[in-house]
Amino acid sequence: MALSATCVISAFAADPKPDAVIRNKNIEARIFLEDKIKADAALAADCLAEGRKWLDKNAADAAASRKEDPQFFRDGGWDFERKYSIRSVVADRYVSILRDDYMDTHGAHPNSDVNTILWDRSENKRISIRPFFTETADNGATMKAMVKAVIASLKIEKKKRDTSETATEEWFKGVEPSLLKIGAVTLAPSTEAGKSSGLTFHYPPYAVGPYAEGQYVAYVPWETLKPYLTPEGVRIFGGARPKGDADEQP
Repeated sequence: MALSATCVISAFAADPKPDAVIRNKNIEARIFLEDKIKADAALAADCLAEGRKWLDKNAADAAASRKEDPQFFRDGGWDFERKYSIRSVVADRYVSILRDDYMDTHGAHPNSDVNTILWDRSENKRISIRPFFTETADNGATMKAMVKAVIASLKIEKKKRDTSETATEEWFKGVEPSLLKIGAVTLAPSTEAGKSSGLTFHYPPYAVGPYAEGQYVAYVPWETLKPYLTPEGVRIFGGARPKGDADEQP
């Protein structure tokens, strides 16, 4: 019995504490920052500020929803959670962050979402992948090449999951040749230290397949994008995708 009690205490002690939380009759919503993010004061402050806005918005939505139709709260309030975690650090400068959301509003099933942040440590600010490519115009050569490679990767992933029947133009129509519409992007880790092996695009349930298929991650190797790289892109890309990286993704 003593051993069991010790195990239980240890398990509770290991549970991470939220970095921000709202808890009332309408909602419990939490923000978690990975320790490696908290080690960077500017990055942590940026993520936490965004996270707090998300908490406040959902708390306001929950309160309004209860006021409009209290019956949906008979089993308790909404449950929301956001986690920020580092996916890669490239050239000791560019930090790719995954932002994973969980949302339960007592619908048919809980929902989830995924988005990304690219952080420039030298400037202490969020950036896009534009500096790595000579042009990123909507419907331009770079974006068209990215979309083609993304869809090819998604088709391979769907074949692995035995869900090829949804590898259709209808499901992929939301993947457009535009930085704002192609999908949430990160710099993929590499077998070569300090480099990125290419781009990974992260899609939540419903984005490129039915809810039951869950999240998808499409990988585009840097060699595919080599003709479109700026000098900075040439500097940061190299190597191959680590063997276990694809297995770690949803």
